[in-house]
Amino acid sequence: MANWSDPQPNAAPFATAGARTEAYDAGLRAYMLSVYNYMTSGILLTGVIAMLFASSGYAEAVFLNPGILKYVIMFAPLGFVLFMSFGQGRMSFGTLQAMFWGFAIAMGLSLSTIFLRYTDTSIAQAFFATAAGFAGLSLYGYTTKRDLSAFGTFLIMGLVGLIVAMILNFFFQSPVMALIISIVGVLIFAGLTAYDTQKTKSMYAHVAGTADEGRVVIMSALSLYLDFINMFLFLLRIFGSSRN
Repeated sequence: MANWSDPQPNAAPFATAGARTEAYDAGLRAYMLSVYNYMTSGILLTGVIAMLFASSGYAEAVFLNPGILKYVIMFAPLGFVLFMSFGQGRMSFGTLQAMFWGFAIAMGLSLSTIFLRYTDTSIAQAFFATAAGFAGLSLYGYTTKRDLSAFGTFLIMGLVGLIVAMILNFFFQSPVMALIISIVGVLIFAGLTAYDTQKTKSMYAHVAGTADEGRVVIMSALSLYLDFINMFLFLLRIFGSSRN
């Protein structure tokens, strides 16, 4: 009889489950905030480096004149991405973190060319349009209950096709094809923003409290950074006003 009237045996499990849920949600929020902090800081660092390199005159001297240095700067970001992607398992968190900042600086040097080609106004407009779109798409990816895995596979296949089309158009130099590539590029990276956000969120359940959590934060920030930058560049190619 005493056991039937005592609420404690039933209350304790619910209280424990509630505490665990709250702890998980708090950890997830901190994890996602770390990802966005790295991504945003990386983008800001890239922007500052790009503006300083362009305004100093060094960008014009490097990219508008013959020499191997411009090709080193152009392909350095790709080298960072490949090295981080294939070597992340062997790197310490500190090394991977340093690689991320090095990548952001290399991207800044590489992207300084947009200040030589486009007006400051069109660059700012494309940036803020990208920021608004990215925020909405990332929020959708975080909150939606729909599984975007199949959608992500389709987008990655589309990305491969986009890269092939860009290589071909490098030789053919078709303005119409360039416009189509830019439109498709915006759509692909818009979709990847939602997909990568959901993937980043889902990975927390597997790495929470482990030594891999820091590495996943860095690599997830890198993925979202690339989504943002590529969407920005394709929008700039569509709507950007040339300085000439």
